[in-house]
Amino acid sequence: MSSTKLFIITVLSLLLWTCGDNPNGKKSNFSLKTGATNNTIALGETLKLSIDNPKNKTISEITYHLNGKTVEDNFTTNNLPLGVHQLTAKVTYEDTSEETSTNITVLNDKAPVIYSYKILNEYPHDITSYTQGLEFYNGILYESTGQYGESKLRKVKHETGENIKSINLDNQFFGEGLTVLNDKVYQLTWKEGIGLVYNAETLEKTGSFNYGKSKEGWGLCNDGKVIYKSDGSNKIWKLNSETLAEEDYIQIFTNTGKIDNLNELEYINGKIYANIYQRNGVLIINPENGAVEGVIDFSPLQKLVKQHPDLDVLNGIAYNPTTKTIFVTGKDWDKLFEVEVFVK
Repeated sequence: MSSTKLFIITVLSLLLWTCGDNPNGKKSNFSLKTGATNNTIALGETLKLSIDNPKNKTISEITYHLNGKTVEDNFTTNNLPLGVHQLTAKVTYEDTSEETSTNITVLNDKAPVIYSYKILNEYPHDITSYTQGLEFYNGILYESTGQYGESKLRKVKHETGENIKSINLDNQFFGEGLTVLNDKVYQLTWKEGIGLVYNAETLEKTGSFNYGKSKEGWGLCNDGKVIYKSDGSNKIWKLNSETLAEEDYIQIFTNTGKIDNLNELEYINGKIYANIYQRNGVLIINPENGAVEGVIDFSPLQKLVKQHPDLDVLNGIAYNPTTKTIFVTGKDWDKLFEVEVFVK
């Protein structure tokens, strides 16, 4: 079996179905029907809502709500983000009213496109760096590394692997992803619930921020306005770049289910590229609705680096706007690869 087929099968094994039920857990005289098998529907398809009334109550009015907003009993999912949404029906009968709810899962309407790549160049990479975040800013490669007692933030000449500047994190922090915006470096920690802020030129620490509802710190990227954050689930959180508050999130789904373990992130030409933890591949994600539009299998690269006991998986993807190429490496890899990605 080819490595690409194996990777795609592995990705598909990560997909989990989410079926609807009444999230309130309360008995009701009514139940909400969606007309969708297992309450799962593809993007662009039509939901036909109705009420099951087994006790034959005399109903005077029904209003339907999707995530708290009023909807008709017949509507398409064209503009919905992917993932799980709550549907609620308010049923008025016999001078009283009652609510009944269920969840609906919206999947993408297309399978991901399979991408391949060509190696353009190979550069040296610090074999002791447990790479967690990677990003170019003003021609300099910034890298965040992990492990307690070993985590660091560094600026690197990517052509030689030489450190321009490097700082160590305090021992209580496990470094995770990073992004650079408006001359500030934002670096996550794993389970400590705190992000660190630095001056991009000097790497002097200038502040910190707390996480909101996201469970951990994994990966970061930005589109110039919004900062995106992964937390190891299938969610990517949208942070206000001024306040660093988590204002919203997207759920990452394919045409068959969700994908968890989203890790290091990079924003490239309007899409989010995301590593999957413990998988040597990258997803291409639509940041508007969470759809996985492409999959890149980088697993052959691991065989091209020095094999040693601490060698770990691919993690670290950076786009160089000067060369318009992508750079990838892994945890404790001795090489940084410059690649061109294309549809297979």
